[in-house]
Amino acid sequence: MSERPLNVLFLCTHNSARSILAEAALNHMAKGRFKAFSAGSSPRENQQPNPLALKVLHNAEISTEGLRSKSWDEFAAADAPLMDLVITVCDNAAGEVCPYWPGQPATAHWGYPDPSEVSGDETQKLEAFRQTLLAIRRRLDLLTNLSPEKLERAMVQQAARDLSRS
Repeated sequence: MSERPLNVLFLCTHNSARSILAEAALNHMAKGRFKAFSAGSSPRENQQPNPLALKVLHNAEISTEGLRSKSWDEFAAADAPLMDLVITVCDNAAGEVCPYWPGQPATAHWGYPDPSEVSGDETQKLEAFRQTLLAIRRRLDLLTNLSPEKLERAMVQQAARDLSRS
């Protein structure tokens, strides 16, 4: 494996909750082996990360610096970083036609329920975000602890897809 970290792009529809949680968590856990990004297939105009997602990350002592909602078009541009792995984290984005990704990265789908759709008071909603972060971190823990051989370009797609069953 090369010395550069593996670039991982997390996709969701609006890039405000699950993909933001995954980006921040992987960058926190990366151990120098990964660089995470996130984007949405159709973020709303002036979309911002969900305040409850940011609060859960803050409570988990995970940096939120630089997090912002953005379109996946940014990562299909010629000057964008090359992705090694693209992971959809919501069912909507998994079924959409993705732009062409330079370098033909490995792809996987790790579906999580949308915590922003949970009804109830703020405590219940915050707990939904916390549970989503925990679920994401479980898979990311497995990903970040894969051996270098499993992270070789030819193996990363199957390894990431296998983790969707974890």
